[in-house]
Amino acid sequence: MVIITLQREKCIGCNYCAEFAPDFFRMSKKDGKSVLLRTVDKKGFYTLKTPNVEALELCEKAAKACPVNIISVKLI
Repeated sequence: MVIITLQREKCIGCNYCAEFAPDFFRMSKKDGKSVLLRTVDKKGFYTLKTPNVEALELCEKAAKACPVNIISVKLI
């Protein structure tokens, strides 16, 4: 199981996450911030749990590219 978490409020809208992992991230047209798709929001932390192993590599690239370090990826 791969767990991806996004702290959306701290997003600066650089678009790296959407470029590296377009199946998991989109940029909002309303405010220009990143949106982690199919998530559950809990106090500003948007979390996606997926069995998709492909998510691990793609989202880790997005997390490393993020200049404000608001994406975390864990494999459990």
